[in-house]
This record gives sequence, C-alpha cells and structure tokens, in this order.
Amino acid sequence: MLKMRGSLWVRLLTILAFAAAPARAADQWTIKRLSEDAITPVMFDEAGRQAPAGLPDGRVAMHPGGDIVEAWYAEPTGRYGHGILGDAVEAGALKAKLADGSVLTVTLPQSQVFEDRTPRLADLDGEGTVEIVTIRSSTSKGASVTIYGLENSSLVERGTTGFIGRANRWLNIAGIANFDGKPGLDIAFVRTPHIGGTLFFYRYHEGRLSKIAALEGFSNHAIGSREMRLSAIANIDGDGAMELAVPSDDRTALRIIGFVEDGLAERASIQLPGRVDRAILVRGAGSETEFTIGLDDGRILRVTR
Repeated sequence: MLKMRGSLWVRLLTILAFAAAPARAADQWTIKRLSEDAITPVMFDEAGRQAPAGLPDGRVAMHPGGDIVEAWYAEPTGRYGHGILGDAVEAGALKAKLADGSVLTVTLPQSQVFEDRTPRLADLDGEGTVEIVTIRSSTSKGASVTIYGLENSSLVERGTTGFIGRANRWLNIAGIANFDGKPGLDIAFVRTPHIGGTLFFYRYHEGRLSKIAALEGFSNHAIGSREMRLSAIANIDGDGAMELAVPSDDRTALRIIGFVEDGLAERASIQLPGRVDRAILVRGAGSETEFTIGLDDGRILRVTR
C-alpha cells in the first residue's frame, strides 16, 4: 500500500510539473505600466519627414546608400473608398529619388491604389541595389505586397504576392529582416488583420518573391487607425536570428514568432491587460530584450525578460 502511494505521488508530481512548465516559461516576461513622467511626447513619433505633395500624413522613406535613396507616395485619390486607414484617401503614384538627385514616378491605373502611408526601402537580395516595398491594392481584388526597383533608369515591378482576391481585403506589412537565416531578406505581413489574420513570410531572392511560411491568429492593425506599426523585429535569444513580435488576432497578447529547425514556431506569448493600438517599440537583445507597448485605454507598458 505504501509502495502504491509512493508511486502515485511520483506520478502526481510529474503531472503537476508538466502542467506548470508553460507558466514558468511565460513568467520569464514581466509587464510593468510606465508612470506618466516616464512617457515622453516623442516616444511613438514616426521617422522621416512629411512627404511632399503626398498623402495627408505620408512620410518619406530614406535609405543610407544605394541607387534609390528616398521614396514616398503621391497623387492622393479617393477612387477606392475602402477607408481601412481611417479615411478614403489613398495614393495613385509612387515617387523615388535616386542617388543622382533625379526623381522617378510609377503611376497606377485607375483600378489600383497604394493603400499604404509610407513605402519601405531595403536591399532585399544583398546585391547593392535598393528595392521599394509597397502595399498595392486593386479596387476589385484587394491588397498585395508589391516590390519595385530601378532598371534602365525606370522604376519597374520586381515581384508581388498577388492580390488577395476580393475587394476591401487588406494586409499590413509587419517587418523586413533575415528571419530564416537564408540568403535574402524576408518580408513578413499579416493578411486580413481584422478578420482572422494570417502571418506570412515571403523571401525575395534572385529577383523572385516566394512564400516560405505562414501561421494563423494575428492582427497588426486596428481598423480605421492610421497607426501601422503594431509589430517589432527583435532578437530575443541573442543568437543573431531575428524574431517578430506581433499581437494576437484580438490584440490582447504579444506573440513572438521565429524560425527553428522544423520551421516557424511561437517562441513566446505574453498576455496583456488590454488591446494593443500603438506602435510596438523594442530595444536590447537576448535577456535584455525590452518592448514598449501602448494600449487602447491609454496605458503604456514595458515588457521585459
């Protein structure tokens, strides 16, 4: 009888330890509300100057070197009317300033707009030339990630994910980095962040854009908001490989996603006391990784390891 009790006790302890393991992992992250005196007026300010004659609050993207040094959206238009970013004004054209000071333009047909605020500049394939990453939407087929680059003194399309397939279906880019450790930078975005968002990772390599992974259950935008920065690139284990922090589909948890040997995995999920609706800021790496997160009730949180 005593032997049986001892055996049962060991089994019970094993079950309890297994059940407690996720809680211990989650406890590695600490959430603290920032005091009013720790919040500065410029904490969530966006980089880049106002786009010239562009969208009402569009910015100029800048790159420190390469053939394209600046890019911005122009020719505001109301021809789409989706209004996912809080108004019905989108861009009908993309402008790019070259290293020699000249400015090139891509003008979209009447059936398309750039449903975006600020383009992104990156040398996606490491070949020394700069690509422009945009959110281009069809008025009948929804949004796409579309890449432009310089070729023979003209801006040309370099790759696209293709439109989602229905009008009023949008996506929001979450980050551009080397997430999987293979050649070329990867583009992460959340497709339909308001209606069951899926996080996609695409690689741009040797002039080709291809899907490498996807995971469901994310949202990096609040419908009608002008804030598009509800995500952050981080290196939470200090190994040099980048992870991506993106809110859950209800925006009440911070999910940290990264690549492992078997593919894409959730590295952490941190429950928050409200919905994320401000830019997610990050600094530090490894055990010193620190996120600053704004909630829809005005609270600003500091999430640390």
